[in-house]
Amino acid sequence: MPSILERPVFHYGVPFINAVMVAVVGFTVFSGVARLFAFALAGIEVVVVPQILKRAA
Repeated sequence: MPSILERPVFHYGVPFINAVMVAVVGFTVFSGVARLFAFALAGIEVVVVPQILKRAA
């Protein structure tokens, strides 16, 4: 049985869900620079985390 880390859905699905949660919280709770920082974190989550999960597999 393959590891969960070997599935592409896991590589892209989990970071996307986390990024959406960070963006929603950033949009609803923060304003100004804090909001932009939350959006930057969400972007980094979508771009960097799948690469790290691929290497972990």
